Amino acid sequence: MKKLVSLFLIVVLFASCSEYQKALKTEDVAVKFEMATKLYDAGKYNDAIRLIEQIAPAYRGKPQAEKLFYMFSMSYYNTKQYYLAAYQFESFVSGYPKSEKAEEAAYLGAKCFSMLSPVYSLDQTDTFKAIDKLQSFIDTYPNSTYLPEANKTLRALNEKIEKKVFENAKQYNTTMSYTLESKPALVALNNFIEDYPGTPYKEDALYYIFDTSYQSAINCVPSKKKELLNAAKVAYTNLIKFKPDTKYKKTADEMFATIETDLKNFTK
Repeated sequence: MKKLVSLFLIVVLFASCSEYQKALKTEDVAVKFEMATKLYDAGKYNDAIRLIEQIAPAYRGKPQAEKLFYMFSMSYYNTKQYYLAAYQFESFVSGYPKSEKAEEAAYLGAKCFSMLSPVYSLDQTDTFKAIDKLQSFIDTYPNSTYLPEANKTLRALNEKIEKKVFENAKQYNTTMSYTLESKPALVALNNFIEDYPGTPYKEDALYYIFDTSYQSAINCVPSKKKELLNAAKVAYTNLIKFKPDTKYKKTADEMFATIETDLKNFTK
């Protein structure tokens, strides 16, 4: 019995492949359309794409075009060809704004860019595109069933950008020569806090501001030392005021003790 079932499946598979090859070679666009639909429904998206690519120009403006270009978009999406899918979804929404699939296509088109968004340390061009597309979708479809997922994705993308900005600002502190390059580090870190007042990285940013100020003070020329020590003291106060039990407290307290000692030397 098992052999008969296996044989039947082989015959069906062979017939299906043969049918597909015939559809590829025929000049009859209706046959290609029908076969593309069968392949799409069966989840054979790459094969469906090959056929749809052949007949897409012939169906533009025809009644079947809406279904065809929806399948085209979804086939690219389901095969993770997100750049092509995003383009097709946007074209679909533009061409069929009243379609019952327009809302879904608008969301998935925006989502494609979020799928292309790389880790925070790399170029974030696609992340910014995804943010713009998702925000546009939210503005256009404020009552969409996709809204919770869209907002969740949007938050994650914004957090990625925020982390990217913080790490870039932090990098000034990590790589600077304290006596020469402290100002860019302080500007970058202070700008980060100003631009992202509710950031989860505020404690870290305040610590690196203090660390930058401290390192600059202890490595500076004598004529600038007192001024920079007082600036570092203010930075310490800002950190402790924001987070009295900061994870940096032990190190910060040790640095602050050095500042106090050095300042006392100026009064003697």
